[in-house]
Amino acid sequence: MKYLHTMIRVKDINQSLKFFCDGLGLKETRRMENEKGRFTLVFLAAPNDEKAEIELTYNWDGDELGEGSRNFGYLAYRVDNIYETCQRLMDMGYTINRPPRDGHMAFVRSPDKISIEILQEGNLEPKEPWASMENTGSW
Repeated sequence: MKYLHTMIRVKDINQSLKFFCDGLGLKETRRMENEKGRFTLVFLAAPNDEKAEIELTYNWDGDELGEGSRNFGYLAYRVDNIYETCQRLMDMGYTINRPPRDGHMAFVRSPDKISIEILQEGNLEPKEPWASMENTGSW
C-alpha cells in the first residue's frame, strides 16, 4: 500500500493557493481541469517531498463548505489488489460505500466517518460481485 494524498475542498482557488504556496511554501506539482465535471484539482507538496501531496478541489459552481467539516475530503491510498482489500474490509464488517465496479476506485469510511479512497495500482478487469454492486450511503 502507498499513501497518495489528502483532499480538501476550497471555495476560492486563488486565495487557497496564496495561503498554501506563498504562505506555507508548498509547490504546485500538477493541475487537472475537468470541463465536463466542472472542477479543478490542484496538487501541492512541500519542496523536496513530492510523495506526500494535498489535493485542492475547487468546484466551479460553488460548494457549501459550512464551518469546516465539508472542507476535508478524504485520504487516498494505492493498493496492489483493490478486490482483496475491499473484501478484507467487508469481512471485518465495514461497508464499501462506493464499490470498485471499474476495478480501479472504491471508497470506504472509517469508524469515525472519515472517507478513504482506495485506488488500484495499475488496472484490474471489472468483476463480480463488485461490477454490479450499488453505492451505499455517502463517502
